[in-house]
Amino acid sequence: MANDSEARRSRRERLTRERILTAALGLVDREGLSALSMRRLAAELGVEAMALYRYAPGKDALLDGLVEALFLELRDTLDGEVTDGATWREQVHRMARETYRVSLRHPHVVPLIATRMLAVPLARRPLAVLWEYERTLEWLEQAGLDEADAVTAHRAISSWVLGYVFVELRAMVDNPDEPDPAFRLGLHRMSAQELPRLRKAAPLLAVHAGEAALTEGLDALLGRFVPQRAGAPRTSPSASPPRPPSR
Repeated sequence: MANDSEARRSRRERLTRERILTAALGLVDREGLSALSMRRLAAELGVEAMALYRYAPGKDALLDGLVEALFLELRDTLDGEVTDGATWREQVHRMARETYRVSLRHPHVVPLIATRMLAVPLARRPLAVLWEYERTLEWLEQAGLDEADAVTAHRAISSWVLGYVFVELRAMVDNPDEPDPAFRLGLHRMSAQELPRLRKAAPLLAVHAGEAALTEGLDALLGRFVPQRAGAPRTSPSASPPRPPSR
């Protein structure tokens, strides 16, 4: 009995926030968000559920922690690469590609980027999330944008990258065990009369477009703010559109 108590005490002493988030991320990756609970996570770690409350006061804190873990993985990846001499545009591309790759590794966590960030005020978001915002604004500053235009561009970039990831990760397969492609996608459930174009395009929509389409769209977006051609005229994105002539 004493040995069991000592073992439990030793496990509690080794408990850290990083270890908890790593275990939570692994559990969600394997079994989805529905499997995550304080009791289940404690069992994964070999501790009592109460031991977790020092690091996470409830499930909402765990969900926020999963978002933090995803962005920490993104930060570690970006920091681990040598980028001496990289242009601001190359840095934005790299951020977009790595966001895509991290998201595909942890698809069950991706919805939390939207749902939890809607619920958590900016100043209370994990530092790893705010770091990504800061770094992107820095790159846009290097591109020559003023503060207002940099914020507008940051919003557009975030919307494109996260929206692209959400579209890529949409559930498309109706029956993964079905060998016939049409039945695997469940096309028989879609009316050919009411949805002819969607039904025809569904096999293509079910295929990931990949990183090339991500960066192509990103370049098209960035061109709105910083034209790539030397000497090309630039219209400030914060400027008001011209008014039609009055009659």
